[in-house]
Amino acid sequence: MHQEQASATSQSQALDLPPPSPGEDTPFLGDAQNPPLSSQPRTFANVFIAVVGAGVLGLPYCFKRTGWIMGVLMIFFVAALAYHCMMLLVHTRRKLESMSEIPKITSFGDLGFAACGPIGRTVVDLMVLLSQLGFCVSYLIFIADTLANLYLGSNIWGISSVSLCIWGCFPFQLGLNSIKTLTHLAPLSIFADVVDLGAMAIVMCEELGIIVKKMPNVRAFAGPSMFFYGMGLAVYSFEGIGMVLPLESEAKDKSKFRGILAISMAFIALMYAGFGALGYFAFGEDVKDIITSNFGKGFISSVVQLGLCINLFFTFPLMMNPVYEIIERRFHDGNYCIWSRWLLVLTVILIALMIPNFADFLSLVGSSVCCGLSFVLPTVFHLIAFNGEISRIERNCDVGIAVLGVVLGISGTWYALAEIFMVKA
Repeated sequence: MHQEQASATSQSQALDLPPPSPGEDTPFLGDAQNPPLSSQPRTFANVFIAVVGAGVLGLPYCFKRTGWIMGVLMIFFVAALAYHCMMLLVHTRRKLESMSEIPKITSFGDLGFAACGPIGRTVVDLMVLLSQLGFCVSYLIFIADTLANLYLGSNIWGISSVSLCIWGCFPFQLGLNSIKTLTHLAPLSIFADVVDLGAMAIVMCEELGIIVKKMPNVRAFAGPSMFFYGMGLAVYSFEGIGMVLPLESEAKDKSKFRGILAISMAFIALMYAGFGALGYFAFGEDVKDIITSNFGKGFISSVVQLGLCINLFFTFPLMMNPVYEIIERRFHDGNYCIWSRWLLVLTVILIALMIPNFADFLSLVGSSVCCGLSFVLPTVFHLIAFNGEISRIERNCDVGIAVLGVVLGISGTWYALAEIFMVKA
């Protein structure tokens, strides 16, 4: 399903070695070893799969916190900014390949190494590791909350049913994450996106029916603190920047990649804005952090929610694979290490147990990590690659976006943490 998969940025061990599989340069619709060049419709589909993810389910709640007009404006602003930074990575890659002895830059980590040396790769690896762990934590929260809401209630024998569901996933995820190669699970990413689209369509139809009957009172704008909170969740929803380099490499007509990417991001922004606004218009202040929880336990709603849970459950090991690649490359000489994988799964489980709210956690991940990946690093690498060759306006634009990314990251992280601890209190 995912923009998260978009950022499943498994970094290649060296620039002159083929990358592991699956990884950042593993295409979603094609052969990982000999990917065919993509037509324009196929490129559009790949961009859509790379960007759209589970974060969309938290957008109605985000609009409740920010106000619907502020939410819509944030969605389009983040979409435009993400598109600009994606193209910066493409331009930077072309520039570095033209001036360097490095024959091919295939991943975000390779680009960091080419621009800044080992420290560049280390920073990218760290950002990727944190973002992927964050995605997997959000998966467990969604699965546990959904199953508890559908079947278990709030408590079983005095124990939180959400906690029981999270621990129930643990032994099965140990088995799935023990598999050395997960290439055969990759088609689930496409199936997951189909289910995600189906769920969105059903939810929007249900919301329209509710709005026609009676639309509750809604607000257009909230306070400035909610702006930073909403920006974090919006950035999370568009965090597909890790896949832009392999997607551009696969494009048959690279001169039209910019246009296809622009159309894709505009379409996704329209879809996000409509989904978030309709959810808020339907339920008003009663909208929950996961919009599907508002539809009760009807047959269609239960099937949709259960389908999303199954897909996220099997997407979990795919999302963890870049984490394993980074850890095993850096600490185990690239060798498979089962105990480190199990320890990482346990870490994700323990973090998920401490998070009370799905949307608040998405905002935290979007602010603390995705702002750096999406806005700060692309502009810094662009400035380094084009040092002295860009106009003052372009340089000031890069610096401005980098500063904005830092400000949004710090402020959004602060406000997201405040929301999380307020809920726990």
